[in-house]
Amino acid sequence: MVPGSLVRSRSLQRARFQERLVKKFFLAFSLVSIFTTLGIIFILFFESVGFFRRVSIVEFLTGTKWTPLFYEKHFGILPLLTGTLLITVIAILVAAPLGILTALFLSEYASPKVRRLVKPVLEILAGVPTVVYGYFALLFVTPLLRRFIPSISGFNALSPGIVMGIMILPLVASLSEDAMQAVPQSLREGGYALGATKFEVATQIVFPAAFSGVTASLVLAVSRAVGETMLVTIAAGQMPQFTFNPLVPIETMTAFIAQISMGDTPTGSLEYQTIFAVGLMLFILTFLLNLLARRLRERFRERYQ
Repeated sequence: MVPGSLVRSRSLQRARFQERLVKKFFLAFSLVSIFTTLGIIFILFFESVGFFRRVSIVEFLTGTKWTPLFYEKHFGILPLLTGTLLITVIAILVAAPLGILTALFLSEYASPKVRRLVKPVLEILAGVPTVVYGYFALLFVTPLLRRFIPSISGFNALSPGIVMGIMILPLVASLSEDAMQAVPQSLREGGYALGATKFEVATQIVFPAAFSGVTASLVLAVSRAVGETMLVTIAAGQMPQFTFNPLVPIETMTAFIAQISMGDTPTGSLEYQTIFAVGLMLFILTFLLNLLARRLRERFRERYQ
């Protein structure tokens, strides 16, 4: 009896030791991601402090001219901010209706066979490199738009906005479908029992019930569009203008960062520090969007878990 109890005790101790080891192993990986994020924040704030010591934060947030590489320097970020928001709005106007309709089709109408066919196609769209999307916008979509809008420039906001909408479409469709699939079947059955048609159940029961999850997918898609770099760098141009006209060249925050990073800007110069000031603004914007999306997703889980 005693040897058997001793063996069981040792086995229990070994299992507990392994559990503690695995717990510390996972904690170490979690800390790596946390410290990486803190390092990014520290670098952005540290370099941005040097920038704002030389440039007024009021001018930075309210100025309508952005010419840090010119002889007469201006550091108003509004042209970059409006360019980013302009392309993002166009993208979400394309992705939101198409993505939600696709999600409704996959969730409520498509057979399992059709769903297995459409899902991989959406995943292919999500896996296409953004450089390919950029040249597709520049060499195909822009010439196509010029047939209907002769005044459109070779570089513009409309073309990359439309293509970006196609690029983020899989994100909206996939997350929205997950939200709709999580709606309890009893809600659908209750609608059918009251005499509702399939269309009425899909649009008046399933969609409103999954609205918070759909909204979270849209916010995440907006965050993805705000942080896109190569597509807008190739197709939107590099001309910062404070304008809401989608037919003229503009520049986004990410495109400016790419432009400066690939140049011969001396390290430590004021021009070099603009990268971090713009990066800080971009970080704050995407952080707020991701925080909003998380709040909506938590609300969605609490309601239908």
